[in-house]
Amino acid sequence: MLDSTALDLLFHGARTHTQWLDRDVDTDLLKQAWDLAVMGPTSANCEPMRISFVKSPDAKARLKPCLAAGNVDKTMAAPVTAIIAHDMEFYEKLPDLFPHTDARSWFAGKDDAIKTTAFRNGSLQAGYFILALRGLGLDCGPMSGFDNAKLDTEFFANTPVKSNFLINIGYGDAAKLHERSPRLSFDQGARIL
Repeated sequence: MLDSTALDLLFHGARTHTQWLDRDVDTDLLKQAWDLAVMGPTSANCEPMRISFVKSPDAKARLKPCLAAGNVDKTMAAPVTAIIAHDMEFYEKLPDLFPHTDARSWFAGKDDAIKTTAFRNGSLQAGYFILALRGLGLDCGPMSGFDNAKLDTEFFANTPVKSNFLINIGYGDAAKLHERSPRLSFDQGARIL
């Protein structure tokens, strides 16, 4: 079982950041976070999540027009923004990722199954990715608030990849955090049947 220090790093002490310290994020940390996130389970080990790390000034300039006005400043100030997306042709990798059966046939030509599986499992992997980033000492600011179609045209034109959400990544300025918002209690959001 993780000790309280580790649980604080991942959950209790972790916050959604919108203000960032002027400190670069090492590419090796992003690679380590990827390597951790892909260890989490997905349906038939399908791993549909794809991430584009927006880090250079040129890439940020391409991302900026896709953002809602309220997300521009915090995203441009973040050292890195991860575009969390999913590959709508994830099933083409199943012969390698799930080799003990013909899992590709479960999806090929089945648009509803592809769409549901790619979105669900890509989102699941993104949750693992956030925990991996936190575990490596990075702060996150996941968000919606952008034009998916515009972003997909800019970053994923002529590919089967579709955007889901964004995560600003860096070292958050804890002095600029708001009070933590309330959370639902167990009895408000869960039940045992």
